[in-house]
Amino acid sequence: MLYIVDNHTFRRLAHEVLDHNPTKEDVSAFFRRFAAELSTRGLSVKGVTTDGSPLYPDAIAAIFPGARHQVCEFHVIKEINKAVIRALAKFRKQLAKEKPQLSRGCPSKANKALARKAKRIQARITELFENRSLFVKRELSDSERAVLKRITRGKPALRALRPIVEEVYRLFDRRCRTHTALAKLAKLRKKVQLFEPLQKALKKLWSPNLEKALVFLDDKLLPPTSNAVERTNRRHRKMQKSVYRVRTCRHVSQRISLDMIREARAIRRHQAMGTLHRKRTPLRAHKPKRRLKPAPVRLPRPQQRKKAG
Repeated sequence: MLYIVDNHTFRRLAHEVLDHNPTKEDVSAFFRRFAAELSTRGLSVKGVTTDGSPLYPDAIAAIFPGARHQVCEFHVIKEINKAVIRALAKFRKQLAKEKPQLSRGCPSKANKALARKAKRIQARITELFENRSLFVKRELSDSERAVLKRITRGKPALRALRPIVEEVYRLFDRRCRTHTALAKLAKLRKKVQLFEPLQKALKKLWSPNLEKALVFLDDKLLPPTSNAVERTNRRHRKMQKSVYRVRTCRHVSQRISLDMIREARAIRRHQAMGTLHRKRTPLRAHKPKRRLKPAPVRLPRPQQRKKAG
């Protein structure tokens, strides 16, 4: 499903459903049809936000030459977080190799020290797996930082993962400009180069998509993400689980067209509902209020004295 969405009003402007994986020719033809519709209305494209796919840059440069190309912030951060989780998994495998190999059964007196060492290493591996989300979480509490500091003790490369992720989040702060963010990115790359294992795992920091994701800092009208497209895709995936007919190319296209018609009529529908509510309010105000009867008061019965036997 190919969409063109106005990210300021969250309305879909054009769509196309394909029965195969899209190619550069499909994207170019889709953009040309949209550009022809804009030219008839005297409109032009000033900026485009995509998900970082290699299908879009050539088509945008050829059909919308003056438009600024912004890569979706969500997809870039998602790829970097995946790389951090993979680096953490690689570190857990290295820890597993450090465990001493013991025979099955209860350890002998000579192997008790090795058994305790294997138990400590396994406990650390378990803690790293259970708390792996702390390495990529946007905000951490004081208790979570204490846990992260404890499980990374003695491993400087592992402890450097969390500051790297925090620096990546700070790159997308609207309070700075693109050139400032690019200077921060250059310092971050030098910092990662100090740790050779991390440099191989975090290759996404040298991706050109990361630099394109910072274009929105110089343009207030350019959105950093394409939430409207992602929300629509999630809606149709959920719909396909319950409505089995919305699976073929034809039925998906029909359902999207129906949704777009509803979106176009939504403003007038809300205006009509608001007018009806305003007209009905005075009528309800003139109706006499129903008086509630006071609840009967029940007094406690006097206690009877027992007769002396």
